[in-house]
Parts: sequence; C-alpha cells; structure tokens
Amino acid sequence: MRDVVEIGLGKTAQRGYHLDDIAIVPSRRTRDVDDVSTGWQLDAYQFGIPCVGHPSDATMSPASAVRLGQLGGLGVLNVEGLWTRYENPTKVLEELAGLDEDAPATKRLQEVYAEPIRPDLITERVRELREGGGTVAVRVSPQHTLALAPVILDAGVDLLVIQGTIVSAEHVSTTDEPLNLKEFIADLDLPVIVGGCTDYKTALHLMRTGAAGVIVGIGGDEWSTTESVLGIRVPMATAIADAAAARRDYLDETGGRHVHLIADGDIRTSGDIAKALGCGADAVMLGEPLSLCEEAPAGGAWWHSAASHPSLPRGAFEAAGEPLGSMERLLFGPADAPDGQLNLFGGLRRAMAKCGYRDLKEFQKVGLVLDR
Repeated sequence: MRDVVEIGLGKTAQRGYHLDDIAIVPSRRTRDVDDVSTGWQLDAYQFGIPCVGHPSDATMSPASAVRLGQLGGLGVLNVEGLWTRYENPTKVLEELAGLDEDAPATKRLQEVYAEPIRPDLITERVRELREGGGTVAVRVSPQHTLALAPVILDAGVDLLVIQGTIVSAEHVSTTDEPLNLKEFIADLDLPVIVGGCTDYKTALHLMRTGAAGVIVGIGGDEWSTTESVLGIRVPMATAIADAAAARRDYLDETGGRHVHLIADGDIRTSGDIAKALGCGADAVMLGEPLSLCEEAPAGGAWWHSAASHPSLPRGAFEAAGEPLGSMERLLFGPADAPDGQLNLFGGLRRAMAKCGYRDLKEFQKVGLVLDR
C-alpha cells in the first residue's frame, strides 16, 4: 500500500520518490561484464543500448540522430523543430549556441520558432534520416498530430513518437477535434510511442490505445520549469514503478502484449540510468546529457522542446559549455572523470554485472533500497 500523508484536514497526498532517493542492491551473484547485454527491442526494431534521444533541437539533428542510431540507440527528430522550419538552420543554431546566460534567450527561442513548419522540409529531413541508415523516428505533439501525420507517414518513418508534457488517452476539448489515440493508432501499420505520463492509471490507459511504447515522465531536469509554471513535479522512481505495475496488469489483460516503458526525466548519469531501468523502464530518453557531446547541433547549449512555447514557455536556456567528448565517448567511454557523465552505458553494463544480471529484462528485478 502506498504511503498516504494527511497534509491538512480533508486533504491527503501520496508519497513519491525520486531516483536520487533510491539505490540498487546487489544480489548474491556477480557476473563478468563482458557477458552482460544491454540490447532491447521495440516491435521489430532492435537496439544495442536502451537510449532514446530526446527530440530537442539542441541535441537531435538529422546527422546526430543518425549517429546515435549507428551507436546502438534511437535518435528522434522533432518535426516541429528548427529543422522543419528552416532550409538550413545552422546559422540559427550557431546564434543560439553563442547566447550567454544574461541574454534574453527565451524571447529569442520564441522568435526563431515562430517561423512556420514546412511540410516539404519534413519530407526532406525524413529522407536524410533514411539515407543515414537505421531506424527512422520522428516526434510530433498531440496538438499537431492530425495535421502533420499525413506528411510524416507519406515520407516513410519507422516509428512515430507522439509526445507532450502530459499526454492522456482521454483528452477533452469543446473547441478543437481531440486526437483519439486509440483510433489513430489502430489505423497505422507502424509502432507508436506516446507520452509523457506520470501515474499508473494514465500509463494503463495509454497502453490500451495500442501504443508500442509509453514515455514516463516529463523530461524534468534542473532546466525544466514545469513545476514553477504548472506546479507539476514527477518523482521518477515512483512514476516508473507505477507504470511498470500498469504494464504487468496490461500484460495479463491482453494475454501477453508487452508495452515498452521509456523513462524521460531526472536522468543525468550512468547511475541514474541503472536506477531507472531497475525501477522497470526498458529504456531512457536522454536530453541534456547528449548536449555535452561534440555532435550536438547547438554546440553544448540546451533547451527543452517546451522552452520555446509562444505563450507559456516551460524550460530555461542553458548556455553552451565545453563538450565532454564525442557521442561515442559519452556513451561508451573511456571516462576520465568519476562523476558518471561519461561512459554512460559502460556504467550501466558494470552495474548489471555487479548485481549479477545478464540482460535488461532480468535487471528490472533488481532489489532497491530507500536511503534518503
């Protein structure tokens, strides 16, 4: 039974835990690190590491998405981003990379994202992704899915990511035609990932739409302002565990249909990745950590997709710093600092080996301890 705390007369709150609140408990067995597999599979698509690139223009260009795919992850391009608004957004990205902490960065983000989305550029970017090889995945917001889906599907993607701050299977609107996720997904012949969500009930409802994957979390990190603007904060350890419980129930409900969980938020180091997977996630969505690699298109600057919202931005702008190294080094090392920001998936492999697990499915059974 979840801890419920009375915060005042007639008002209670459930207790939730962040990844920083928990730690992994090694088992009685250890394993050689070379015998550990970090591979996973979503529908027909196989990946060497459980890494999905957060669809921010700061980190995901056609080139960097392709590179992440070559290294075993899944790059996701935002079809509502700069790459579908500008023929060549390089100058815009260079300008943003040159902004310092005192610049009115949010206003400038709003200005550059005011340029309209061009359907022909969606087609062109998907072609670039396709020519790079690997799995082609793009992100669209729920609000623009019905308008942009025909162009996206005609362009020929492998995976579609429908992502917003909070996505539900029961959106209600008296002014616009709401996106019926269940009907939309049923009409497609490709896998769809939807999210984010923050609790058991929403995760279960999203699974019932037929989604192949559900994003858990809202991409919360030190630069996210969703809590300040909307009052929403997600304790990721609890959110992932709740979504994993929903998946178990959905597995029983459907007689064996497995929906993959992708954790998005509160993840900065290899230890955070290990803890997210130990809570039940199949993969993690990395944003700010990937901004620190040399291939990041914004040169080390970082902002969330929601940071450029025209009327209610929900993310601060992080000025560019020195890259830590190539994307390959960021993911696989070697590391020359002990802070867990380099060799992210080498760190995950070693955590799995120290606890005696050979693959990600087994590692989801790892013991956890609450020590904060």
